Amino acid sequence: MSSVPTIALNDGNTIPQLGFGVFQVPPDQTAAAVRAALEVGYRHIDTAEMYRNEKGVGQGLRDAGVDRGDVFITSKLNNGYHRPDDARRAFDATLSALGSDYVDLFLIHWPLPTLYDGDFVSTWNVLEEFAKDGRARSIGVSNFQVAHLQRLAEGSQTVPAVNQVEAHPYFGNEQVRTYDREHRIATEAWSPIAQGKVLDDEVITRIADAHNKTAAQVVLRWHVQRGDIVIPKSVHRERMQSNFDIFDFSLDNGEMDAITGLDRGESGRTGPNPDRFDFVPD
Repeated sequence: MSSVPTIALNDGNTIPQLGFGVFQVPPDQTAAAVRAALEVGYRHIDTAEMYRNEKGVGQGLRDAGVDRGDVFITSKLNNGYHRPDDARRAFDATLSALGSDYVDLFLIHWPLPTLYDGDFVSTWNVLEEFAKDGRARSIGVSNFQVAHLQRLAEGSQTVPAVNQVEAHPYFGNEQVRTYDREHRIATEAWSPIAQGKVLDDEVITRIADAHNKTAAQVVLRWHVQRGDIVIPKSVHRERMQSNFDIFDFSLDNGEMDAITGLDRGESGRTGPNPDRFDFVPD
């Protein structure tokens, strides 16, 4: 079994650099997918309240027979519950759904700067409560731009441990990654292969052929070597295994630079811009 490296967080905790994401995994398939991922060797599972599959994550962990303390679990606050009391209730529901008395990492899922009077700092202050009482071992944010991070710094004493953002070869998100690095915030990449859009890129396929690896393995390896935490998802066990097998080769500087050079800036995004995103689920 491959050994997954860990990233040291600014609060003294560590996080496995490769995880298994369950975004868009149907709730009734989540337990089986998580069990399979754990059997492959993953020890980091990423879910969210808005995915509606936290219960399946907890069940998959129990079905796999893996000790809770050996698995790093992340969840994220539902966009509809940013008000402090709502956030407290939502967090309690997360722990109940997971069947755990703590999460390893809890994130504000989106900043939603056009909602809640633009106030995500009071929401962050509630996450600080969860960290203080130990029910969230680490706290962080997701989809926060530099300006959002700067507002948190002005309104709290806690630097996020993680910022989970869209990042892939077509959208390196370098401004955010630079800020994160300068402030000891670990960057975690969602949509790491741009929803598959980068897999036919001739630069990536050429490098994959040279290493006798798949294009997805090359892109995930690029993420790991540049220091990102990465959370690919799949409900297919063979794909889970392939995504896991990225620690037996490395990319040289020229290959890394070639992939980084594919960045298209803002036009490379596959998801919404966090400055405008205002989705609240029913």
